[in-house]
Amino acid sequence: MTKTRFLTVVMALALLLAIPTAVFAQRVPPHIFVGTVTLDGASAADGAAVTAWIDGAQVASTTASGGEYNLLVDQNDDSFAGKTVSFKVSGANAAETADWLQGGGDVLDLVATTGSGGGGSGETGAAGASGAKGDTGAKGAKGDTGAAGAAGATGPAGADGAAGPAGATGSAGSAGSAGAAGAAGEDGSGGALGVVALIVAIVALLAAGGSYMMGRRA
Repeated sequence: MTKTRFLTVVMALALLLAIPTAVFAQRVPPHIFVGTVTLDGASAADGAAVTAWIDGAQVASTTASGGEYNLLVDQNDDSFAGKTVSFKVSGANAAETADWLQGGGDVLDLVATTGSGGGGSGETGAAGASGAKGDTGAKGAKGDTGAAGAAGATGPAGADGAAGPAGATGSAGSAGSAGAAGAAGEDGSGGALGVVALIVAIVALLAAGGSYMMGRRA
């Protein structure tokens, strides 16, 4: 089998050399890849797509036949020189890569696995149902006591209260004791003196009574 693939490469190169030189004056000789092709551990089915990629762009394609492939990676200038060629089998990435060479030829067996392709992202799936409510968490520790607030400013003095009502009039004091009897007046002019003495005694009693009443009220 290996001998057959090698002969295939040699024949392909011979055909390229047989092409008139005038053609190559405008085109760069391609790089040819041949070999077996395996997908998910088995030989790829006939008709399975085998593609070559450089810098994320597809540059060549063919189909598998009898578990083998033959792929020509062509270009119109030398911009592929030294770049890495990767391969896909039915959209799945192959593990093998190779550097592109002008007029090159390689026997490269490709092994690919489904699910390793680099296709675009699929559509976002529908949101799942909400999960059951979790258990209540443990009670947190008591926080520290806050700092005492600053003392408030002193309020203004209150207005004077209204004057209270006048007190009730006190009861009348008791009568003072009787003064001593004046001396007996002499006859004649003594009668006038007796009257004067009596008046003085009455004034004294009134004064004493007034003083007592004032003392009671105080």
